[in-house]
Amino acid sequence: MSRRASLPGADELFRSTTPALSAVRDALPDSSSVAPQSATTQSATAPVIRSQKKGVRTTSRRRVANVDRSPSGRERHEEKITVYLSPEELFDLDQARLLLRGDLGLAADRGRIVRESIAVIIADLEAKGDQSILARRLRGL
Repeated sequence: MSRRASLPGADELFRSTTPALSAVRDALPDSSSVAPQSATTQSATAPVIRSQKKGVRTTSRRRVANVDRSPSGRERHEEKITVYLSPEELFDLDQARLLLRGDLGLAADRGRIVRESIAVIIADLEAKGDQSILARRLRGL
């Protein structure tokens, strides 16, 4: 009898747990077995299968006319970007976080501060356009 434990292989440990797109396509009714319909009825009732490529936007771009929109806050975010900061910029961001917490009693992490800042800058850009602080600062560079 071997004293070595039997463990599952890497294929089993790292297998995909979401159904493949082909499995979804197989579950849909076959178009050849469905009775012929008029073009308007068929387009209204037929399921739409879109190929989902990784990295392709699946949601339409939001255009918000309201300047007073608020950022998402504390929730799970699906999208991610990487931003490189200088040591001084990171220090300033942490100082802002500590100022908000110590002097104003507002607990916010660095990500929330960045999201709020982006919301303010985008709202200013949409409201003022060419005269926004973002446009003026980028022109100055």
